[in-house]
Amino acid sequence: MSRISRLPSSLLRAAACTGVAALTLTACGSGSESGTASTGSGSIKVGLITKTDTNPFFVKMKEGAEKAAKENGVELSTAAGKFDGDNAGQVTAIENMVAAGVKGILITPSDSKAIVPALEKAKAKGVLVIALDTPTEPESAVDALFATDNVKAGELIGEYAKAAMKGKSAKIATLDLAPGVSVGVQRHSGFLKGFGATDKDVVCAQDTGGDQAKGQTAMENCLQKEPDINVVYTINEPAALGAYTALKAKGREKDVLIVSVDGGCTGTQAVKDGKIAATSQQYPLKMAAEGVKAVATYAKDGTKASGYTDTGVTLITDKAQDGVTSKDTAYGLENCWG
Repeated sequence: MSRISRLPSSLLRAAACTGVAALTLTACGSGSESGTASTGSGSIKVGLITKTDTNPFFVKMKEGAEKAAKENGVELSTAAGKFDGDNAGQVTAIENMVAAGVKGILITPSDSKAIVPALEKAKAKGVLVIALDTPTEPESAVDALFATDNVKAGELIGEYAKAAMKGKSAKIATLDLAPGVSVGVQRHSGFLKGFGATDKDVVCAQDTGGDQAKGQTAMENCLQKEPDINVVYTINEPAALGAYTALKAKGREKDVLIVSVDGGCTGTQAVKDGKIAATSQQYPLKMAAEGVKAVATYAKDGTKASGYTDTGVTLITDKAQDGVTSKDTAYGLENCWG
């Protein structure tokens, strides 16, 4: 490993490209490195590994990392799984980045538990490891976590939905992520807490993988099971838009309250257009930028980031409810991503 770290950067990039068959490595190839000042064996190297490179959330995260890399004079390499859940691909990326001599790795883990052994190996080699957006299980598997408080994000839309129902009886459907994924569990639990409900009050729960088409199918299934659903929690805005499509096909889009989490530009526009009642907006650019800065600091003076840093969440809606703090879609569109 130590010999590889002294190879010229062009050879390191070639090695990384060869070794990461399951990933998109954007620091590969001449002229394609992200956020680097001058390359060379003495430069500080930072790795960013996201779940995918197609989700607008992770695209914005990469943009934030690139900008911060330029500002801090570090060299950034990025990788992404082929799909959300590609743990093997993320493990390969970690191994290649460690071999390439990165001082720190920023990662949004696809599998919060399965990724832990690879992260612990990286830490044992002196690499600062920071989770972005999604905590590992246990959280101590990384040095630090920069993320949205996903429980709070869920609570905000739960409180909003409860207030918006104005005392009417709720028949709740939850369009979730996937079993055991921490982000999905936290948002789901937060929503129920904010609404003052439990899983026993949910008349239909379906997993969507955060996908719009799967969100539509899930909503169709829920409507078949319980036609009188009037509140829909969704893991993210693509799932919410899928739910809206299914509801519209049944003529129910006006009388069902949809709430969500993310705050992407498409989702925030959907709030403005009345398709989604409210969304909890998070800030991926800030997560990545703070992560890059932390690695640069560690490389320069040995100071390690630690613990949890809340990167913020804001409820976005144009139909404010008494007792629930929110901002309108004008603010949301100014601060959205994607």
